[in-house]
Amino acid sequence: MKYISTRGGVQGVSSAAAIKKGIADNGGLFVPDRIPLLTEELFSRIAGLDYAGRAAEILSLFLPDYDKDELLADCRAAYKESSFSGGAAPVSKLGEGRYMLELFHGPTCAFKDMALQIMPRLLSRALTSTGEDHTAYILVATSGDTGKAALEGYRDIDGVRIKVFYPVDGVSDIQKLQMSTQEGGNVSVQAINGNFDDAQNGVKKIFGDAALNRELYGKGYILTSANSINWGRLAPQIVYYISAYADLCAQGVIKAGDRIAYCVPTGNFGNIFAGYIAYRMGLPVSKFICASNENNVLTDFLQTGVYDRNRVFRQTVSPSMDILISSNLERLLYFTVGAGKTAAYMRQLASTGRYEISREELLKIGAIFEGGCTSEAQTLSEIKDTYEQTGVLIDTHTAVAARQAREYAERTGQTVVTVSTASPYKFAPAVLEALGHKVRGDRGVLSPLYELSELTGTKIPAPLASLSTKKVRFSGSIDPSEMASSLV
Repeated sequence: MKYISTRGGVQGVSSAAAIKKGIADNGGLFVPDRIPLLTEELFSRIAGLDYAGRAAEILSLFLPDYDKDELLADCRAAYKESSFSGGAAPVSKLGEGRYMLELFHGPTCAFKDMALQIMPRLLSRALTSTGEDHTAYILVATSGDTGKAALEGYRDIDGVRIKVFYPVDGVSDIQKLQMSTQEGGNVSVQAINGNFDDAQNGVKKIFGDAALNRELYGKGYILTSANSINWGRLAPQIVYYISAYADLCAQGVIKAGDRIAYCVPTGNFGNIFAGYIAYRMGLPVSKFICASNENNVLTDFLQTGVYDRNRVFRQTVSPSMDILISSNLERLLYFTVGAGKTAAYMRQLASTGRYEISREELLKIGAIFEGGCTSEAQTLSEIKDTYEQTGVLIDTHTAVAARQAREYAERTGQTVVTVSTASPYKFAPAVLEALGHKVRGDRGVLSPLYELSELTGTKIPAPLASLSTKKVRFSGSIDPSEMASSLV
């Protein structure tokens, strides 16, 4: 298996090289030149393993130049109980025909931990196997959760330096506190005056700046990424879709071969695309429901075939989805229309901010994807209704998807899994508002966490409770134009 660019024109590379580079030389994203099949025998074997074992089996299919025993050791270290109290990716019941895949039990209380606890180990082995003697300089643009998860995952990893950029007013107070207090000698955090798309575009420009890359190389660095544009970030996310299906079979909810739907709250399209790869492998999926907040560029695309980022950007109670440029959609385009058309569409997006696929291409995508948008009011009411009807507390991003999942289940009668991406405590002020509680705020930034715990009788996750003792290390903000100069 080789990894090729979504825009074509680049010679295939090994999985280790793809993970080390992060992005192809022509700006495209790496994809495997073939998709391995999830046979009945393989699924049966995977279903009998714990999560770490499942991850090692599935990752070995996509990382053939990695030693399988080393992969298993890395997965066991990444998904150990002390890091994921309550399990790495448990499935719970949410309602009639509705289930929830809980991906928020890791060290930063967000689904990004599922990839970013294993990815540093994958990168470290890639650097060794490719004979790299330069320090890997990881650049991350984050709308909230990726930043903290990457910082925590790569903290004090040998041969690695990491810098995270986030929109100064585009993340929750808890997310900001998590990043600004990050420990580690090789980490740096920088707020920018702009939104997530400004941060993401700034990182892409740095990667594409040949002169800057040469300058950094001369100083002993090679650039790479921990965002989901890097295959090493995306591949581990394939695992939990297959794992959830296996768990539903074990629980007697479905039989092997039954088709189910997954509803995913997504802005950058990486999480849901990982599910699509599982589907291409043979996982029985009837539909992927792409749930958007009021920044509904993906919903509009899936309904009309027009991708247009030229629209009002909205700051919402689900800030990790406040994105208008969905980078991983490029990978879906590649698998739908091929490299040539994908490159053309990406040129149009760069020059005009929009592109439009053909009706035939839209129908092909629509066979497995549909989009739905949840408003701010609907998001808050979904949190309230879910808590009152089931006793389950969900965050604002999960609520965006839970609303769409409920409507889909009622409309089709199919089993649907809502992918839950964060602890409700990461967005405690909005959750409290949804439950009809006015935040007092008399105990500082963490006051909403204490108030939510007292109101619901639930426990604050340990990684968030510990923020009260952390010292702020990174403050201040810069303009996007200053991002490159902030590296050296």
